[in-house]
Amino acid sequence: MNPPLAEQLRPQRLEEYIGQTHLMGKDAVLEKAILSGNLPSMILWGPPGVGKTTLAYLISRYLNRPFFTLSAVLAGVKDVRAVLEKAEAMQQPQNPKSVLDEGLFADEEAPAPPAIPQRPILFIDEIHRFSKSQQDSLLGAVEKGTITFIGATTENPSFEVISPLLSRCQVYVLQPLSSEELDTLINRAASHIEARYRLNIRIQESNALKRISGGDGRKLLNALELVVNESLGKAGNQLRPDPLTITDALVTGLIQQNLATYDKDGENHYDIISAFIKSIRGSDPNAAVYYLARMLAAGEDVKFIARRLVILASEDIGNANPNALLLANACFDTVHKIGYPECRITLSQTAVYLACSPKSNASYLAIDEALAAIKKTGDLPVPLHLRNAPTRLMKDLGYHDGYRYAHDFAGNFAEQEFLPDALSGTVFYAPGENPKENEMRLRLRNLWKTKYGY
Repeated sequence: MNPPLAEQLRPQRLEEYIGQTHLMGKDAVLEKAILSGNLPSMILWGPPGVGKTTLAYLISRYLNRPFFTLSAVLAGVKDVRAVLEKAEAMQQPQNPKSVLDEGLFADEEAPAPPAIPQRPILFIDEIHRFSKSQQDSLLGAVEKGTITFIGATTENPSFEVISPLLSRCQVYVLQPLSSEELDTLINRAASHIEARYRLNIRIQESNALKRISGGDGRKLLNALELVVNESLGKAGNQLRPDPLTITDALVTGLIQQNLATYDKDGENHYDIISAFIKSIRGSDPNAAVYYLARMLAAGEDVKFIARRLVILASEDIGNANPNALLLANACFDTVHKIGYPECRITLSQTAVYLACSPKSNASYLAIDEALAAIKKTGDLPVPLHLRNAPTRLMKDLGYHDGYRYAHDFAGNFAEQEFLPDALSGTVFYAPGENPKENEMRLRLRNLWKTKYGY
């Protein structure tokens, strides 16, 4: 039985690696570390199919290091300790027999000192799925240098990796493959198929393959493999198409017909979470619960779902219902405390509540508008009256001069300029059309009269 095309094409040498030129290009930071042999423990953070596992494997081959690999989905503390014991044993040099044992005399040549063994590499895929205690079990070995640790994750390590381990590792961010890199992969795959299966392939169009992949090399190769197999299968007893011409129409048609086959994990991770978020944003609790169930049934990481709910509570609801963020944050905390399957109930409660809440993206738009203004105008000086004046010189320069302390005025408000002069009157936050933000708009209008146009 042939392995999947993605496995057949897994690079065997560093020179064959595609992508991540910011890390592996000429004079890039990770390439320099590899070439020097001074390899730090590291965490490779990036989306699926961008070469995290392959990179770890190629590093070990290039440096000729022993390579241990574990999956955080299947391994436990016992498995980690077993690997660390092997690694520690490999680190012990084999001392030669003593002079007396060998019957050597003083004038005879003494045996050469034993070579220092190469430090093994331990690669753990999906490190974010390891519990705190499982991650704790790595600390001693990483600290002592018994192993060089390489972890791979699709999740933000700031949230999913414990601080002591994170502080002992370099974090390298991997990016989705670019259009040009995907073209390279397609051409390499076509050449491989032609050589191995004696089949002529002509890549007439590749946009559909690249669009479906979303920068995921494995996904692209799975799609291409499906298209080739389906095209040949449909030919039946007829002559094989020569050449087999790959077009966007052919790819789109076959992928849509065989979505379950194409999606190797049974669930399309990014499509389902996208549908889940859009259903909540669209105020449909029924669809939200359905897609939540799809993710739970597929074994999706419940912490990933909870984190997305926290983001949505601010991005899509915001001040239209400030309690949404409180509930989403409580949900995230609960998921961490009790885990699956019990936390499915809390996730369902939160998803329904958020779906039924009034919606506003005003706060989300406000911060993006402010960031855009900063990018355009740079670091504008803070008005003098808003600056603290802890020294006599600062007071003489006019710092804090004219500042009006709000609590000294009726209604705890004193109109004054808070923005830099160049941005005076600029509106970043425009309240949404919902009862809560309508109240906020009315209050702002009463306070600021016509300054901001509320």
